[in-house]
Amino acid sequence: MEVFQYKAVNRRGRVITGRVDAVNEGDLEVRLSRMGLDLVNYKVMRQARKGMTGQGIRRIELITFCFHLEQLVRAGVPILEGLADLRDSIDNPRLREVTAALIESIEGGRTLSDAMRDFPAVFNPVFVNLIRVGEQSGELAKVLRYLTDTLKWQDEQAALTKKLFMYPAFVGLVVTGVLFFLMAYVVPQLLQFITTMGQELPLHTRILIAVSHVISTYWYLVLGIPIVLAVAIVVLARVSPGVRLLVDDLKLRLPVLGPILKKVILARFTNFFAIMYASGITVLDAIRMSRDIVGNRAVEEALDAAAERIADGQGISRS
Repeated sequence: MEVFQYKAVNRRGRVITGRVDAVNEGDLEVRLSRMGLDLVNYKVMRQARKGMTGQGIRRIELITFCFHLEQLVRAGVPILEGLADLRDSIDNPRLREVTAALIESIEGGRTLSDAMRDFPAVFNPVFVNLIRVGEQSGELAKVLRYLTDTLKWQDEQAALTKKLFMYPAFVGLVVTGVLFFLMAYVVPQLLQFITTMGQELPLHTRILIAVSHVISTYWYLVLGIPIVLAVAIVVLARVSPGVRLLVDDLKLRLPVLGPILKKVILARFTNFFAIMYASGITVLDAIRMSRDIVGNRAVEEALDAAAERIADGQGISRS
């Protein structure tokens, strides 16, 4: 939504000025005509931050939204009436606000896919492009059914992935905590007893004592440096494409976790690719749009390279 300062004339020819919220110029004209005004000119005063209203919408709520919209479209209900019915029955206030904005955008002359593009936090680029294909091909209900099934599959995969990573993370945290406790507290307590034995200590025992001394004396550095390094890597990965590519490639090469992450990414990619290809999108366009949902720079680079080879005439499997 945007705030427009307008100049208009009423039916008596009197000039009226004011401000009103609207999606675009077409929506502004519709709103003013309802007020009995004819638009003369306007100026955009403030643009809303797109996508902010999408925060707080869970995937299960988006699944329900797509399912009910698919049922309404399949039954022949006009898209505006269907969205209005959904708006009145949605419990989540943020999703209800997004749905109301979609209605206003469509009333202003935009298509459903163009209206959804204003909320990338809710409708990702693949979602929007599939809706666009459904509108152009007249198979919107079929695409919405695909999206409902895909979102359900995503929800199941997310829950399964969380379970897969939760146990190794918990075990690693417990083991790290136990080792830190042993080095910082238990070993220093035993050090006096070991030194009173009056015997030469083996090399591995001296190393253990040295490590324990470092941890007990500089514990703040032992705990702080990994956190600082992790934050620095995250920040650098966000601002530097090269660092992000290196980090994402390293993620795929991690033992145990790397193969799991790779399978999750490839499963997500192939699922979306299949949906788009079945909806009539060409192979190259499907690859280009699917790269936005893999979430890994190394895989995105590989998809770009494969797309270039396919564009040069090579086969899909070889590319």
